[in-house]
Amino acid sequence: MHTGTRILISFGAVALALLWPLHAAADSHGEEEKLPVSEIISEHTADSYWWHITTINHHHVSIYLPVIVYSGAEGWLAFSSKRLAHGETYKGFRIAGEGKYKGKITGVNAAGEEYRPWDISITKNALALMINSAIMLSLFLSVARWYRRRPKNSVPGKFVCAIEMFVMDIYDDIIRKNIGDGHQRYAPYLLTAFFFILINNVMGLIPVFPGGANTTGNIAITCVLALCTMFAVNVFGNREYWKEIFWPDVPVWLKVPVPIIPVIELFGVFTKPFALMIRLLANIFAGHTVILSLMFIIFVTVKMGVAMNAGMTLFSVVLSIIMNCLELLVAYIQAYVFTMLSAMFIGLSRPSHHPKKIKA
Repeated sequence: MHTGTRILISFGAVALALLWPLHAAADSHGEEEKLPVSEIISEHTADSYWWHITTINHHHVSIYLPVIVYSGAEGWLAFSSKRLAHGETYKGFRIAGEGKYKGKITGVNAAGEEYRPWDISITKNALALMINSAIMLSLFLSVARWYRRRPKNSVPGKFVCAIEMFVMDIYDDIIRKNIGDGHQRYAPYLLTAFFFILINNVMGLIPVFPGGANTTGNIAITCVLALCTMFAVNVFGNREYWKEIFWPDVPVWLKVPVPIIPVIELFGVFTKPFALMIRLLANIFAGHTVILSLMFIIFVTVKMGVAMNAGMTLFSVVLSIIMNCLELLVAYIQAYVFTMLSAMFIGLSRPSHHPKKIKA
């Protein structure tokens, strides 16, 4: 069987695997009820306190995760999220179905007001991060073990060679070129960021457990990644970097008495990580939303007749396969771009010389 055929069959299986939980979700709303497409897509892309696997005969098969919250009356509480499923309340806590706390655990205080308790529960995204981090560590450790047990001149196998190709590509083409002298100290962080984002992006495209979690499409996760880059840029930036921000080589009237350029430069300190955060978030979240929307074409066209539904089903599956192939490319590109921009920002924080001063 040709490689291209195997790839198409694989993505076809992925598309069908994604169709099953969506079909179950659609079926649970009944034939006469209007299908809430936007709500179901939001549920699939949002974080949750349990990991829904599938629905069989209207029975939800889920992995219920531990809830850990702090109650002023009883202190810290830990229990299964199954106690809060289907709108149930447990010890004064419930999962809000609407309002500003929708989808989050809330409690009711003595005055009858809804509030958000201290919540450090293991959610779907948190569990996915643990699984994906374990996968990343296993990749690194297995490659390191291979090199440790083999002579220096040994020829690596396909797996080790593939990992080495990624590492050398990022190290030589991004880290070394953009940072220059002293790039070695930043290589561990940038390589970790690249593989972390890549693995989470790819795992998010797999519709069955342990894949399918929208981790890099969650603003909290992309925010932490951007803050790590911001920390590396501003904490380890040299004296010249800060001089260019607060006293750049521009005419004096642009710095005193109104510090126009310093304010703009200082503003850039925060806009750079913000751009990193939004770029990664928007691209991954949009990809998940588009693929799910294409799948729903099948269920939306059911009432249009057998011929129309059959044609649109074929159209939906084929286009979903193409989108999954495209999203695999996007998964790599976004990891590459995040690492490249981070390396560029770090390199800019280590300038070694200044151009000639411009006279006012």
